[in-house]
Amino acid sequence: MNGGSSNTSVFSLFNSSAPPSPPPWEAPSFTVAARCRVAATLVLFVFAAISNLSVLISVCWGRGYRLAAHLRPLIASLASADLVMTFVVMPLDAVWNITVQWYAGDVMCKLLCFLKLFAMHSAAFILVVVSLDRYRAILHPLDSLDAGLRNRRMLLVAWTLSVLLASPQLFIFRAIKADGVDFTQCVTHGSFRHRWQETAYNMFHFVTLYVFPLLVMTFCYTRILTKINGRMRKSKDGEHCLRRSGTDMIPKARMKTLKMSIVIVSSFVICWTPYYLLGIWYWFQPAMIQHTPEYVHHILFVFGNLNTCCDPVIYGFYTPSFRADLADVVACCRGRRTNNASPCSVDRLSSRNCYHYLHEQTKTGSFLFLHDCEKPL
Repeated sequence: MNGGSSNTSVFSLFNSSAPPSPPPWEAPSFTVAARCRVAATLVLFVFAAISNLSVLISVCWGRGYRLAAHLRPLIASLASADLVMTFVVMPLDAVWNITVQWYAGDVMCKLLCFLKLFAMHSAAFILVVVSLDRYRAILHPLDSLDAGLRNRRMLLVAWTLSVLLASPQLFIFRAIKADGVDFTQCVTHGSFRHRWQETAYNMFHFVTLYVFPLLVMTFCYTRILTKINGRMRKSKDGEHCLRRSGTDMIPKARMKTLKMSIVIVSSFVICWTPYYLLGIWYWFQPAMIQHTPEYVHHILFVFGNLNTCCDPVIYGFYTPSFRADLADVVACCRGRRTNNASPCSVDRLSSRNCYHYLHEQTKTGSFLFLHDCEKPL
């Protein structure tokens, strides 16, 4: 990873395939485009930190505890992965663009590059785990009894794979001082004997960070969509007894799940596709980095980080209980306590109707709509 404002200069300085007689080298500077990138990153940092912390606090200590026991770790892990992205990738990117070169030494170079890739992998893999859980909950609702153990195992695999896949960063990145000039950068220069090796390494992480999660999410939500459409078609064909059996909220919940599925996949694809496509272009056409406007790389990277802000909106603030918790926090900060009762208090949750509703919604996988339990069944 190079400083965002110095892509062209650093490429010419450290890449062994650079022209044999390059023009006189000029020290990179903190350009206007880089300043805009830093400003945008700071805005995203503030929003992502507040929103993801709100989701995490709500799930662990607020109204979010009413989610099914096997679902709370998923939402908490998603918020945690986004917080790693928020507190590692964003500040690192902003500071690196400001300083242009690397001042933190070789150990921090290796550690921070490892943490960056770990954060990106964990965020992607947690999305995969959530997708697989929704797939099992909706297509195989009778398997919900062991959902908690299954989800904990999948989360353990996701976090472990994130560590393992990011570990090579500890060995290939190092702080190198350029000969003849006072300039140090954290780069992979000298770690690969041939350019195809570096391209293969980058392509491997492109698959693990983007292609694999996208394929799994697409498969899961396509099957979910097909299942929901099949149930709705049967209902329209005369199976109205389902709507009179005490589970009349299932069709509505499934439609909400369908919409959530579309938003989930769209957010991931829209935010990260442009950045990864630009990366592939650079890997196979490295000379184009010297001809691409600097602001293009800045814009696409910031746009990719926007996904970290979208996740808490999609998974958290779509549920009124999270928004109610956020309102309580704001009220506490202002020195007031909200007197509004929870839409579904503990007493209501223990009632027969609310228990029946929660049981049915758990079977159908509609875990984001538990606030509707106050409605008559």
